[in-house]
Amino acid sequence: MDDEPLQDWAERRDTKIGRLRAVPVVPGDGPRASHLNPDAPRAIERWNGHTWEPHGFAASLADAKAILYPEANEPSPSGPVPKPLGPGTGKHRKPQGPRPDSGGRAQR
Repeated sequence: MDDEPLQDWAERRDTKIGRLRAVPVVPGDGPRASHLNPDAPRAIERWNGHTWEPHGFAASLADAKAILYPEANEPSPSGPVPKPLGPGTGKHRKPQGPRPDSGGRAQR
């Protein structure tokens, strides 16, 4: 058998501890997909290594995203950073090899 060593599994599991998720608070078996109820309140849950436990509350999907992805709320660097052009002529096709003479007519 090619079972994974317990040490590797435990390390992989432990890296997920502290992960947050937002669960829509909807009655019964209503739709739980975030795009179906963007204005529904969200329970923020935290993974403790064994189960999801309550961590917080958000009034809407936008508020939940602000909690789950705080780096998206940080201001971007001042202006876009231009990328330098790479080498080449910019033609997006294979280079043409030498063509046999076609009697003075240019081929395309």
